[in-house]
Amino acid sequence: MTSGLVCVVGSVNLDTLVRLDRLPEVGETLLGQPLGSLPGGKGFNQAVAAARSSAPTRFCAQLGDDGAGQDLRREMLRAGLDVDLHLSEGVPTGSAYIAMLADSANSIIVSRGANAELTPDAAAAAVEGASVVLTQLEIDPRTAEAALAAGRRTGARTILNAAPAEGVTPSLLAVTDLLVVNETEAEALGGIDALLGAGPDALVVTLGSHGARWLTPGGDDLAVRAFEVDAVDTTGAGDAFCGALAAALAGGADALSALLRASAAGAVTTTAVGAQTELLTPAAIDRLLVGAA
Repeated sequence: MTSGLVCVVGSVNLDTLVRLDRLPEVGETLLGQPLGSLPGGKGFNQAVAAARSSAPTRFCAQLGDDGAGQDLRREMLRAGLDVDLHLSEGVPTGSAYIAMLADSANSIIVSRGANAELTPDAAAAAVEGASVVLTQLEIDPRTAEAALAAGRRTGARTILNAAPAEGVTPSLLAVTDLLVVNETEAEALGGIDALLGAGPDALVVTLGSHGARWLTPGGDDLAVRAFEVDAVDTTGAGDAFCGALAAALAGGADALSALLRASAAGAVTTTAVGAQTELLTPAAIDRLLVGAA
């Protein structure tokens, strides 16, 4: 496909953020500073990042028939997404609880809610006409697999962000062109060598402050350094990376260019609180790339 369209099939959550100096011990109660509620979910975050990286973007997701779902739908439209939304009656919209620590690191607890009810048939139907199909694992892995398989059938490039690193099966990897994981996820899935032999054409490993790598079974190993920014919140960095990576590849970028733009997008996102900062623009990405040249 050469439409340039990115189709993201994935989760949408209402994120509740609290700042803490440290995480509580078992049985301990701590008082935190409330930072409010913001749109989130790996799927939604990645779709917004793709759109803010100038790719036409469709987002397929499942919402609860509740106030949070209505609010999040409005946020999707405000972000310029082409939405393919499905409603669950009697099931709440997904939610996440994010503890933001003093060193800008974070810990996250996710309650899937309606995300778990997005069906394989809905996912497969959504990818029609896409150049790139991107999904993650806050939805049912069978639904993620259906999205990627449908993308393969129509000639799209398929990207799986295996986060969380649960439910990854050989059949899921068999329909994945590009697998994206962080270091923790790579280790949980058996390590880099095992993943390179598991079926995907390429593997991208994000390394936080150490940058990112693009590897292939044939021995290619591209590495980019992290961009230096004043980070205040790392919550959405990985999602911004994935969305911008998909956008760059849908626009025809080669592996190195796509990796650089994705890394820059992740860096920009860390400079504001929340996973969907409006600071993320093509111009902001370009400024980082020029400054690092």
